[in-house]
Formats: sequence, structure tokens, C-alpha cells
Amino acid sequence: MNRRDQATLLLLLSVCLRTTRGFSNGKVTQACGNMVPNHGYDSSSDPPPYTITVSKTQLTPGEQTKVTLSVSTLEDMSKGTTFKGFFIQARDVGKPSGGAVGSFTLMNKSISQLLTCAGTQGSAVSHTSESKKTEVEVIWTAPANPPSSVQFTATVVQKYKIYWVKIPGPVVTLTGGTPGPSFNPTTAQPTTSPAVLPNQFSSEGCGTNKSCLRDPVGCDPKTDPVCFFLSFRTEGQSVVFELSGPADGYVSFGLSLDKWMGNDEIYLCVKDGDLVDVRTTYATGRSYPQPTSEDPLRDRAWALSDGVIQCNFRRDINFNLADHSFFSLDHNYYLFMANGRADSGRIRRHDRQPLISSNQIVISGPPRDLTGSRSPLLIKYHGAFMLVAWMTTVSTGIIVARYFKPDWPESSLCGQRIWFQVHRSLMIVSVLLTCVGFILPFIYRGGWSKVRPHTHTYIYIYIYKAYNVDKTLYACIPEICTHTYTHTFHTSPLQSVRILFHANCVSCLLFAAPASQLSDDGPSLHIHPVCHPVTWRLLMYFKEKSRRNHKCPLYWFPNCPFPISQLV
Repeated sequence: MNRRDQATLLLLLSVCLRTTRGFSNGKVTQACGNMVPNHGYDSSSDPPPYTITVSKTQLTPGEQTKVTLSVSTLEDMSKGTTFKGFFIQARDVGKPSGGAVGSFTLMNKSISQLLTCAGTQGSAVSHTSESKKTEVEVIWTAPANPPSSVQFTATVVQKYKIYWVKIPGPVVTLTGGTPGPSFNPTTAQPTTSPAVLPNQFSSEGCGTNKSCLRDPVGCDPKTDPVCFFLSFRTEGQSVVFELSGPADGYVSFGLSLDKWMGNDEIYLCVKDGDLVDVRTTYATGRSYPQPTSEDPLRDRAWALSDGVIQCNFRRDINFNLADHSFFSLDHNYYLFMANGRADSGRIRRHDRQPLISSNQIVISGPPRDLTGSRSPLLIKYHGAFMLVAWMTTVSTGIIVARYFKPDWPESSLCGQRIWFQVHRSLMIVSVLLTCVGFILPFIYRGGWSKVRPHTHTYIYIYIYKAYNVDKTLYACIPEICTHTYTHTFHTSPLQSVRILFHANCVSCLLFAAPASQLSDDGPSLHIHPVCHPVTWRLLMYFKEKSRRNHKCPLYWFPNCPFPISQLV
């Protein structure tokens, strides 16, 4: 592979690799009112190790004061106490729920940014990243028509699960005004921690005593460490769920009215250190799941063992149906199962395509042994057509055009040389397969979907294939195709497109590979289709090299000497 191809491959791999989405950019205008971060956890009940100070406690309208949020004591700093996120506002002491007052000016734009709350630009300050901090300084300007006194408050996030809401700061009095009483925020009580599971889950009773959804089909979580398992059974007016699977951060399942992610009720079992947090969320569209307004779960328990997360809980069949984020378990739903990474209790995008049940099921209905798939049938056909086109017909066509010309020097078929007819036929078949494979995802999605690097790559491949087959059919015949013409307009673009496809294919196959095939016991089965054409190309190269050195036809290769030195 030459330097150009190497550079192209590296570029493509960098494009095809999945990107991660940041959730710590501090743009939290939805917290302008209650100043509560939507983390799905209650605020800490411990005394906050942070303080707010001001340079002036008496101001006139339009006057400024420096506001500092910092770690409280040197002892706290010596213990390594820092904070990642913050949200600062000034509130009217007489109306603490009336919104932010005044405006801020930044002193360090690398760690702080201005936010617009209640239509007032710069009325709040927040972080720009999750980097660790010990101090933040900003300038606050009193409004032209200020209240008699204001108090600075801050919400500070130490870790995703550990934060303090509305830490009270000093009261600043406007000259001529009367200071009001300080207010202290109410602290939510922490939820009860789940118990530890006494026994492992088992697939015994699936289809008779409880409904089960498993991947691989028929696996038993009691004996199979890579078994993704979901079961549920009705007990009175509630349903008991069991969820298990190998994961670095979390396992989850969701209830959905269709096979598309969005507007779903999702249940999460999230690993946090040596504990597991069991909670309910709701996802609007394809956005990050948000905690529900109430906690519908009870009798929660969990277990951690050898990288496998297990949890169970009970939920009432009909819980607060007035809230659209809670589904009635008496209705039909598709089941989604997913797993992925989590950082300090915050989940990340699932590592693989979710397992989706083949049919809808009434959660509180009769027990059934369910089946599901991580890839819809049309997408499987899409992958099959693309693999056959580019791993078989294209590779074979290139091999024929490159290595078989000397073996059929004068033979012709339908007025053209045999190698050219074979090459052209294989390329036409690859174009047809590529066209069908390109259309299938649009049929599956019902139109254009979100554009990703995978989509961009295939659009480029499709356009080139249409261009290349035109050249092959109408212009590029052996008698008129010079070496320069063929290399410039036919061979070189084709090699670039093949590199694109291989990079795209490898990345997609790797990211879709199940955990059972990514173990250290052997190579993943998903890589084999990519290795086959490479192996064929190497074999043909060495055979051609031997043929030229020993003056024997390619198809006489078994009778030709082939010293080991030819492989070097």
C-alpha cells in the first residue's frame, strides 16, 4: 500500500469512528428557574465545601462587585476537593423564586460563560467544560432599577451524582435599600438504596411462569456470562422485572410503541463503583433520557459479578397515568434492550444496536418466550448486498483485469477480449447490488434520516460506481484505453473507493460485533469477510510474481517453482 492509500485509510478510519457527544458544556438554561441539574439524583445533604464571597456588600444601581465561588477551606483543598460544574445567579431576597437579577461579566472565558435567563442576557454564569476547578471569579453589575437587596446563590457539581443546589451566598444591599432575610434552599432526601440480590437470575420458567427476552436465543444468565436477559411476571396489580447482562456501565430496557427509539419509558441499572443504581427515565425523541417526575419502582435489588450487572424491581401496572412519561403495563409495547458505558453514574450512548423484540407484547399479559433482533431484515439485506458486491464481485473483477490479461491474450467473447468481458460483467453486477443495497435503508427508514459518516461514505461510493460503470460500458474498451487514461479515470478512483468501503465496513462490523465475538479466544467472525479479498489479492500478487519470474502461465502455477524468497 503506497503512502497515498495509507493516508486515505487513516483519514477514513478517523471519519468512520464513532464520535462521543459532550453533555458538560454548561449550556443549562433549562435550570434557570430551580437551578437544579437534571442528573437524575438528589442533591447532597452534606454541608457544601464551597463558599461564595463578594468584594462589596453595598452597591448603587449600575455599580459592580466581584463575585468569587471557591473551595471553602485550605483543608478541603489539601484533600483534593474541586468542582466540575457551577451555575451562579443573583436573586431578589424578597422574591427568591422571581428569577435572576442583574448581569455578569466574565473574567476567565476559558472556564466560564454567560447564559440568558428569563430574557436577560448574561443574568447567569456557568462552566464551559468538566475540567476540575477550585475557584471562579466573575463581575456582577447591579440593574438600573434594582430591588432593595439581592443574594448570590450557586449550584455546584462535584461529580455527576454529587452536587449542591442553591448554595446561599452573601446578601448585597443597594444603597438606600433595606436588606431582606436570607433564604436557605430545601434539600431533597436521598432515595432508599436497593438491596443486594440473594440469588442469580435463571431462565427456568421462561414462557410458562414469566415472559423472557434473551440474546443469544435460549441463553441462561445463570450459566452464560454473556447472556442478555430480561424477564417479567405479573404479581397482583404489579409486575416484577429482572434484567441482566454484561456491561461496563449499564444495562437497560425500554417500552416503545414502535420499533424506533424515542418517546419511550426506559429503565436503567447503572453501575457506580461497587453499587448499582436502579432508576426510571423517559426519552423524548432521540434525546438523552431524562428522570421521571416520580419514582414508580419499589423492591429494588441488584448484583455485580464478573462484569455482569443484574437488577430487579417491581412496578405497578397503572402508575400515575396522567403523566405521559409513565406507560400502562396493560398495553402492547415493543421491548428494547441496550447496554453501554457510564461515567460516575451518567450513561453514555449504547455500545451496540439495541435488541428489539420481534413483536409487541402486553407486559401484564400471559407469559411468552420472546425473540428479537439487533438488526432489521432490510438492514441485513443491505449489508449482505454490499458485502457481496465489494468483497466478491469487485475484488474478483479487479483480479481478473489485473492478473489474467496475459493468459487470454487473443481469446475473445462477443467481440471483446475474455478478461475484459468478465471484468465488465462483474462490475455491472456490483453496480446493481450496490444500487439495491443503497436503496434498502431508505425503504427501512421511510425516507432520509440523520446523516452520519457511514451515509456520506456510501453516497460517495454510489456516485463513483455510477460514473465508473459509464466509463466501462461506453469508453473504456481495451483497444482505446491507454495506461494513463485507465490509471487516472478508472483504476485510481476505484482503489480509493475500495479503501473507503473497507474502512467503512470494518468500523461498522466492529461496532456491531457482539461481546461474545470480541473476546480474546479468537478473531471476530465479523472480520473474516474483510480478510478474504485481501488474502486473494496477496495470493494473486505472489502467483503473478512467480509466473513472470519463471515464464509460466498463471493457471500452471502448481507446476511452477515458488521459492520462499518470493514471499519476501
